[in-house]
Amino acid sequence: MVKHQPLQVYERQLCLSCLTGIYGCRWKRYQRSHDDTTKWECLWSFILFCTFSLLLVWFYFWWEAHNDYSEFNWFLYNRSGEWSDGTVPILAATAAGFTYIAFLTILALCHVAVGQQLNLHWLHKIGVTAALLTTVISVISVTQMWGEEWDVVWISLQATGPFLHIGALAAVTALAWLVAGQVARAEKTRFQLMVVLIYLSVLLMLYFIPLSITSPCIMERGSLKAAPTIIGHQGAPMLAPENTLLSFNRALQRNVSGLEADVTISLDGVPFLLRDRTLRRTTNVRRVFPQRQYDDASLFNWTDLSSLNAGQWFLKDDPFWTVQYMSTSERWLLGNQTVCSLEQMLKLAARSNRSALLTLHRPPSNHPHHHDWVNLTLDSVLRSGIPQQQVMWTVDSNREMVRKAAPGLQQTSVQKLPLDTLHHKGISRVLLRYNQASAQDIKLYNENNISLTLYWVNEPWLYSLLWCSGVPSVSSEAPQVLRKVHYPLWLMSPDEYCLIWIFTDLISFAVVLGIFIFQNYHVIRWRMSGMRSYNPEQIMLSAAVRRSSRDVNNMKEKLIFSG
Repeated sequence: MVKHQPLQVYERQLCLSCLTGIYGCRWKRYQRSHDDTTKWECLWSFILFCTFSLLLVWFYFWWEAHNDYSEFNWFLYNRSGEWSDGTVPILAATAAGFTYIAFLTILALCHVAVGQQLNLHWLHKIGVTAALLTTVISVISVTQMWGEEWDVVWISLQATGPFLHIGALAAVTALAWLVAGQVARAEKTRFQLMVVLIYLSVLLMLYFIPLSITSPCIMERGSLKAAPTIIGHQGAPMLAPENTLLSFNRALQRNVSGLEADVTISLDGVPFLLRDRTLRRTTNVRRVFPQRQYDDASLFNWTDLSSLNAGQWFLKDDPFWTVQYMSTSERWLLGNQTVCSLEQMLKLAARSNRSALLTLHRPPSNHPHHHDWVNLTLDSVLRSGIPQQQVMWTVDSNREMVRKAAPGLQQTSVQKLPLDTLHHKGISRVLLRYNQASAQDIKLYNENNISLTLYWVNEPWLYSLLWCSGVPSVSSEAPQVLRKVHYPLWLMSPDEYCLIWIFTDLISFAVVLGIFIFQNYHVIRWRMSGMRSYNPEQIMLSAAVRRSSRDVNNMKEKLIFSG
């Protein structure tokens, strides 16, 4: 007697099991399916893609905002009263969220590639929802508190646009394999046309998007002007405590063209250097004068200010993560700094033949020098012995009086005023944040002999961009970094960029065309053979040919003979 016992023997599909298991907890073969994805899961795939896109923009924003991390931390300090590096948790959370969502997106694309039904596990759905809501709330919060920083995205695209275009084109070209596979497996002509049209629309947009990309670094090399001079904002605050003599000396060692400082008036009329309203962050006032730690810094006399230590906080907080690289002797020097007066800084600048850029803070209304603060600062400037033409004066209050008393000072505006107003007020320099001056503004100021200084420029890419734009000078917290930039990071002529653009598009088009022909070879062959009708055998053969061997379950039947 012969018994027929069917026995199914399957190929091991470890990669496929991991793919469907991690994405949808479908580890078993019987849990997987080649059926069409449900509308509900299509919606979740769309939400996943939107979350990935939003996190990509958010991650790019914080990557380029590195130029202004110290400004962000100082902004948080003014709101909370306590110093901390708020960028660290934001960057850690953003990197973790982006990695997680990018991983799920790749898994989803792999499901499409192998023809598996998408079924995102409910735990992942919670994770995607949490990432989406957290990112949306973070974007809204940053927009409300620090909205002007979004300008860095559009400015950075002038430096990264040509390279991001090539990267995006490479990614979309690689997606041609998935799109072509979907078209080959699809049974409905309408669906095939829709997928192809959407993909080609995106591809054509990328092919012609360089027409809208503008960058000052796309220029003839002979048109490049001299590098912008560098002014040390608060000296070199990454190398020494800000607004101290050591910080200014460190900046001078980096061959800066000038020193920038924030000036406050003490209770007894001595101009000294301090950026904050109080002394809590940059001195040991909490230990020496605990009852007065929240008082305005201008309500301290110079004797009390001179008794404070202005360096220990730098060793403790390490605001720029640089202390760990310093020797013991350097740390001792850093820890023994005191509050610096304006006259001390100006004398140092005069000895070094460097300019001085002064930003003045008016004392509060209950201060004894609330009305003569400009006179006191001007007297300190004249008494220091620095040549007047080396001092940039930014205060609008009593500007006419200052011009008469010290006609050699470089009158500087911190507002973007019309040219007629600037000439009428005798202003020869303009000090603006780097996002406040467009390429047209820079060109206009240069043509009318108005010297423009942009602050705060700390990253080489931004310095290179402004160099190509023709900016005469920048104010920086990182002169030691910018001094290493001897030439723009990249510079190409319009003809060179056009050649790269066309060459990249042609390669992409050839690859996409080749992928579509390869993936749809059997369909193309059938259409060219002139067949106009199918019979059942042709349908089965066509399906077998078009289906990948790894998608077909290998079934074997074994006969067991027993007597």
